[in-house]
Amino acid sequence: MRYVSDDRETIEFYKAVSISCNLPIMTYNNPLDYKIEITIPMFEELLKIDTIEATKESTIDVTNVTIMRNAFGNDIKILCGVDTLALEELVLGADGWVGGLVDAFPRETMVIYELVKQNRIAEATKIYRWFMPLLELDINPKLVQNIKLAEVATGIGTEHVRPPRLPLIGEERAYAQGILNNAIAKRPKMPNI
Repeated sequence: MRYVSDDRETIEFYKAVSISCNLPIMTYNNPLDYKIEITIPMFEELLKIDTIEATKESTIDVTNVTIMRNAFGNDIKILCGVDTLALEELVLGADGWVGGLVDAFPRETMVIYELVKQNRIAEATKIYRWFMPLLELDINPKLVQNIKLAEVATGIGTEHVRPPRLPLIGEERAYAQGILNNAIAKRPKMPNI
């Protein structure tokens, strides 16, 4: 993920993965962090591969959901890969959400998804607005540590992270813990879905 490939190299990489196994493949479109963007012409080539079924859309451009739907219809599943854009992308037709804070707040994540699918946008928006400060913990260089701390705060996991990452300390920890404490204190009651 650290090597920046050109378009041809990216396509050939996915082709090589696809012939090495018969499992479904989800591409990861994240030019911000990994400097590789899978463009519409690249997707046209990639979708010739039967096992490529989905993409984790992390370009931070919500219009990509509409652009991809216009180009490919439902030939590819689109999963939002940026927590702070999930509601918007789901409303625009994304099929799902690959979330980070779902690890600590699975019920809230699923309720937002289900409410959008039921076209109960106002209810989803209310929960999403409460969730936003937590979701912003996932768009941070310390996202893994933030998510692990959130897991501890909700009694779901531990702060264990793999090196070279280390648990949060000092101001970073106090900041994340403050957001978590505030959100948990104001945690909304989930509607029936």
